[in-house]
Amino acid sequence: MKLTFIGAAHEVTGSCHYMEAAGKHMLVDCGMEQGKDLYENVPIPVAESKIDYVFLTHAHVDHSGMLPWLYARGFRGKIFSTEATADLCSIMLRDCAHIQMQEAEWKSRKAKRHAGIEPPEPLYTMEDAEGAIRSFIPCPYDKMVSVDEGISIRFTDIGHLLGSSSIEVWLTEVDVSKKLVFSGDIGNINQPLIRDPKKTEEADYVIMESTYGDRIHSAQRPDYVAELTKVLKETFDKGGNVVIPSFAVGRTQEMLYFLRKIKEERLVEGHEDFPVYVDSPLAVEATGVFQKNEYACFDEEAMNLVRQGINPISFKGLRLSITSDESKAINFDEEPKVIISASGMCDAGRIRHHLKHNLWRPECTILFVGFQAVGTPGRAIVDGAKEMRLFGETVDVRARIHTLTGMSGHADKNGLIDWINGFTRKPERVFIVHGEDEVTESFADCLHEEYGFETYAPFSGTRFNLITNTFEYEGQPVPVEKKEKAASAPSGVYGRLIAAGQRLLGVIKKCEGMANKDLAKFADQINALCDKWQR
Repeated sequence: MKLTFIGAAHEVTGSCHYMEAAGKHMLVDCGMEQGKDLYENVPIPVAESKIDYVFLTHAHVDHSGMLPWLYARGFRGKIFSTEATADLCSIMLRDCAHIQMQEAEWKSRKAKRHAGIEPPEPLYTMEDAEGAIRSFIPCPYDKMVSVDEGISIRFTDIGHLLGSSSIEVWLTEVDVSKKLVFSGDIGNINQPLIRDPKKTEEADYVIMESTYGDRIHSAQRPDYVAELTKVLKETFDKGGNVVIPSFAVGRTQEMLYFLRKIKEERLVEGHEDFPVYVDSPLAVEATGVFQKNEYACFDEEAMNLVRQGINPISFKGLRLSITSDESKAINFDEEPKVIISASGMCDAGRIRHHLKHNLWRPECTILFVGFQAVGTPGRAIVDGAKEMRLFGETVDVRARIHTLTGMSGHADKNGLIDWINGFTRKPERVFIVHGEDEVTESFADCLHEEYGFETYAPFSGTRFNLITNTFEYEGQPVPVEKKEKAASAPSGVYGRLIAAGQRLLGVIKKCEGMANKDLAKFADQINALCDKWQR
C-alpha cells in the first residue's frame, strides 16, 4: 500500500498522485503544468495501460488536462468524479484537445518555412479527449462509492469550483485499512454562486494544497460590485473597452453574477446599457453546466434568485460569441464594452486577439480577476511588462492594468488552517503539495510548529509506505534546465495502433496467475495475429 507523489510537488500546477493498493494502480488527478516549470516530474511508476482508476478532484486543467494524454498512451480504466465535474470535463477536455491541435497546426505551418524543423505533433487529439470523457463515472456528493474490493471513495464539496471536491479514499490490503483525504483545491469562503468548503473529520493521512499558504486575504470581503462599477465608469467615460482575461469555468460565471447586479441596479451612470461579450465557446458551454447543476452546487444567495425565477448569471445586453467571425467582429464595434475571454492567464485562446486590439490603447482597461502563474503572459503584464509579443508582433502596453484584489477561488493561509483543524483527531501525517517551492515548506513548518501536525512537503518521486508509515524514497529536487513538454501521443491511425499495443501489453501483464491452458490459448491467438501481419 504505497503513495507516490508525481506532480504539483513544490509547484502549483500539474497535480498528480499515484497510489498502489489492493492489487490496483490509481491516480488522484492527472493535470497539465502551466506557467514556469521549476522541477522535473518523475514519470508515473507503471505503464499508463496498467492504471485502473483515476479519482478527479475537479475540472481545472491543472488537475484534469492530461487525462486525454493518459488515454492516448493506453489507459482504459475508469475516472471517478462528481457529476458537475464530469459535465465540465466533457467540454473542457475537448477544448484542450482543440487548442493542442490548433497550436500544432500553427507550428507546423511555421516549420514548413524553416528547413530542418520537424513539424510538431499535438500532445493529444480530439479522439483521445473523447475516449477519456467516455471513461468518466459521475458520482454525487457525500455518498460512499465502492470502487473495487478494498477500495472505496467519497466526494465532499470543497467550495473551489462548481463540482470541486476533496476525496476520501479508504484502502484495505492484507487486513490493514487506511484512510487518505486529498483536499483538492480548497475554496475561499463567501464566493458568489458556490457553497463554502465543507470539512472532513477523520483521516490517517491528508494530502493538502498550499497555493496561498503564505497569504492572508483581506479580513473584510472586498466590495467587488463597487470596485467593478468604478472601473467600468472610468473606462467607458474615456471611450475604451474593459477586457477581462478570465478562466472560462468558474471565474467567468462569477463575473457575470456581479455584472448582472450592476446592470440590474443601473450603477454605471451614463452607460447603463453597456454590452457584455463572453467570447469563449468553452465559457458559454460552461455557463450552461452551471445552470444545469444549480440545485446541487449553488449557495443560498444564488438559490434565492433562482427561486424568484431570476437567472443569476444572465441579463439583458449579454452577448455570447461562438464563431471566429463573431469574435473578430467584437473589435470592429466602437461602442465601449466589456469583453470577457479565455484564457485567464493570457497564454492561449481568443483573449490574445483582444489584447492585440486593446492593449496598446490608453483609454482601455485590462482587468485581471484571477491568479497569474509565474512565467505566463498574464503575470508579465501584471508585473509591469512594457510590451508583449502577440502573433509575431510587438504590442506596447499602454492600457490601464488593474487587478480585482482578493478575487480568488483559493482559501488563504487562515482558510487552509481552518480546514485542517476540522479533523477531530490529528492524522498520522499531513503532506503539503500544490504550492510554490518555498510556500510548501513554510506552510508545512507552520502546521508543525504552531499546530502540532506531523507534516512533510514532498518532491516529485517521493514514495511513502502507508502501512508502515515510513518513506521508501524521498524525492530530490531536479531543476528543469530546459522546458520540455511530455511526449506527444503518436498521431493518426498509426497512433491508435501504438495505443492498442500498449493496451494489449497491459492486458498480458494482468494475466499472470491464470490457468496455463488459458495462457497458452491467448499466446497462440497473439502469435497468429503477428504471423498474419508479418507476411
